[in-house]
Amino acid sequence: MASDPAVPVDLAGTAIDSVSVLSDASRRRMFAFIRRARRAVTRDEAAASVGISRKLAAFHLDKLVDAGLLHARYETPGGIRKVGRRPKVYEATGAQITVSIPERRHELLADLLLDAVLTEGADESAAQAAVRSAGQRGLLMGEAAREEFRPGRLGPERGLTVCERLLDRYGYEPVREAPTRLRLRNCPFHPLAAKAPDLVCGMNRALLTGYLAGLQVKGVQAVLAPEPGECCVRLGAGSTDSDPAPVAAQAGPARTPPSAAEGSEGDDQIAEDL
Repeated sequence: MASDPAVPVDLAGTAIDSVSVLSDASRRRMFAFIRRARRAVTRDEAAASVGISRKLAAFHLDKLVDAGLLHARYETPGGIRKVGRRPKVYEATGAQITVSIPERRHELLADLLLDAVLTEGADESAAQAAVRSAGQRGLLMGEAAREEFRPGRLGPERGLTVCERLLDRYGYEPVREAPTRLRLRNCPFHPLAAKAPDLVCGMNRALLTGYLAGLQVKGVQAVLAPEPGECCVRLGAGSTDSDPAPVAAQAGPARTPPSAAEGSEGDDQIAEDL
């Protein structure tokens, strides 16, 4: 499940599909057996681990492969070559799956903060390094999105339409309030953002400002506009703010994205790590 950190993927949809595959008890026990084995396992071994037929085991194993939880290949166990067709074997992919409702991206925030720690300059504070790191990451993401979609010239309306694709992938739950205004209904970093709103909301704004710059959207700004239960940032045309977020154009290491909110309330979160 590795990917270019500047290119978003639908991790939420992938995680939900993977977890749904594990709703079957036999499939879940078989997957646990293969993970613990730490080696390639044959269909016969997998079937014996849960007490089902080889044919039924093959069905379940293929479902796990389709969900990205197992790798499958043909190999002779023990490396001994024999006459005839080599058996199909299965190994765990090592993917980590987390499902959260509403969607959370705490690992992205941690990744940005790690970048900030590793690249903090002598002339900047930790908070300044974090905002810079977020701006650099957003810039890379915007450039990657422009390369992917090749949208041409982007004014406010078309620019926000392209932005919606990324923001939806990252769990912001974007809502088009007007042709040139985008509201973000979910904070992917709640409840952590509530603990340090100045820092996290500042990083979030820098991230989205960098994204707009990398995507080359004209006439749109990311501004702080906190609302209870929502993201602290709004994207709008012609918006002004007395404290514009920096677009970190400096070269430097980067990895992936976040968001923030002041005071998201009463959210139920379901997390399952496999």
